[in-house]
Amino acid sequence: MTDDQDEHVFFDAVLHPHRSLPPKGFLAVMIAIGVISFVAGGAFLLMGAWPVFGFFGLDVALIYFAFRMNYRAGRVVEHVRLTDKTLTIERVHPSGKVQHWQMEPTWAQARMTVTARGRTLRLKSRDTWVEIGKFMPEEERESFADAFTAAQARRRDNIGLLGAENAQLT
Repeated sequence: MTDDQDEHVFFDAVLHPHRSLPPKGFLAVMIAIGVISFVAGGAFLLMGAWPVFGFFGLDVALIYFAFRMNYRAGRVVEHVRLTDKTLTIERVHPSGKVQHWQMEPTWAQARMTVTARGRTLRLKSRDTWVEIGKFMPEEERESFADAFTAAQARRRDNIGLLGAENAQLT
């Protein structure tokens, strides 16, 4: 039996940004923008303002690249797992780079803190803290903090019960 099988999982969450426009919707939006820009640019071209036609094409290209960058940023994934032995946080960036934190779960707590950017969610254990869920709305971060705090309470209760059972066995 491995250590992973011996550990009891109290909290396991995978966080990723929500994108409300699916790929088919993106295609429809880009076709609509392209058609509108082509028609408007064509009208200017017929009036003799041929440079304007190129700027309409540039607008379409900039909108396309803005959407692509947004979709790329949406590929970030954060995995938070609380067991009786560890609190692990893993963040996979859109580039594929992986960051990994492992903390002592006894001291772990979720805190909403005020920063220059607004209210942020941080998981803290002793002197280590990790900001998570930057892409989530504030209400979802608060909900996550509440769920994590409840899981931490269940973990503490479970550890206390195990300690009492072990004391009775000796």
